Amino acid sequence: MDLVLKIGGADGMDYEAIADDIKWFCNGGGKMVLVHGGSAATNQVAAALGHPARFVTTASGHTSRRTDRRTMEIFQMVYCGQMNKGWVERLQKRGLPALGLSGMDGRLWEGRRKRTLKVVENGRRRVLRDDYTGRVERVNRDLLQTILKIGYLPVLTPPAISYEGEAINVDGDRAAASTAVALAARQLVILTNVPGLLRQYPDANSLVPFISAAHLADYLKGAGGRMKKKLLGAGEALAGGVERVVLADGRVPNPLRRAIEGQGTVIS
Repeated sequence: MDLVLKIGGADGMDYEAIADDIKWFCNGGGKMVLVHGGSAATNQVAAALGHPARFVTTASGHTSRRTDRRTMEIFQMVYCGQMNKGWVERLQKRGLPALGLSGMDGRLWEGRRKRTLKVVENGRRRVLRDDYTGRVERVNRDLLQTILKIGYLPVLTPPAISYEGEAINVDGDRAAASTAVALAARQLVILTNVPGLLRQYPDANSLVPFISAAHLADYLKGAGGRMKKKLLGAGEALAGGVERVVLADGRVPNPLRRAIEGQGTVIS
């Protein structure tokens, strides 16, 4: 497997340019699995439906979407519907045999649902018991390899499935990292709405061009928000045998080509 590509769902991403580069990569003989997000669209739909997005910070300092059952329904509507089938359509228009699936389908991504979630709100600790979140612990490698072998391009999205058969919201970057490890991918590319890791966000001139795996923990200490999850995913991918992770800009022309060339933050 050559590449797992994770495409972020934040505002400003140039999906058409990314799709053009996916065609360039696949027509050149490359094999890939695509993982996408949909956070911005989910926030918009949730607000329109009267159930606006809420984010919580865990006791360990990680920020994530508060996923009660209604939020999960909206999440599935956008991720599995609008975003996933939007990517399938975009790639099919370019002659690529895209096959859209969620992590629930065929138990592609399995994990344990967190029965309790310890969060900090207004300086006070709370325990949430109706949250549907978790982390990918097992990837159905055989199913993905079969899909790839018969010539399809897998287009994957959260949610994953719990061992008890419940939909769980999982982080897309870390799910992509788990997928890259399971398929022994040579590299993981994460396209987002910033040029890469910035020492002083949002100053693009403060881009960190290279991080060695041995020093990744140093950068994790100062990272916040979504970037922290991306760096965690990068570390998990490298620990699992992936040779190279690139965090790169998905708003520019030829975003995937640039990332493969090392324009962004290369972690190896």
